[in-house]
Amino acid sequence: MYSTPRFLQGVFAFEGKGLDEPAPLGASLSWTVPAGNTGQAVYFRGGNASDELICVVLVRDGAPMRYFPVGAKSDVHVPLRVLEDLAGGTTVELWLAAPAGLNGTVIVDLGLVEI
Repeated sequence: MYSTPRFLQGVFAFEGKGLDEPAPLGASLSWTVPAGNTGQAVYFRGGNASDELICVVLVRDGAPMRYFPVGAKSDVHVPLRVLEDLAGGTTVELWLAAPAGLNGTVIVDLGLVEI
């Protein structure tokens, strides 16, 4: 079986709109599984430089799929090998939910594989 790794990663400044108001972090944090292929999320790593809890949201086709809370001035690593397959044409994105008015920086790294 042939597979290709894909990564959504980077360092992003943010301003929170509310923990119940996730918003896209940036256009570079989006990937669409090519037609005829399958994708799968393998891991998520994230770091939060702010003084409060934030939540990175893995969004599939516009709907939340998984939530990754990242503590204040902390980090998280979550293996995701048991997640379901992502069919061709599926778009995944990383969004962020943070307390309203909170400014900070988040580091994200979502590893995926295209099969």
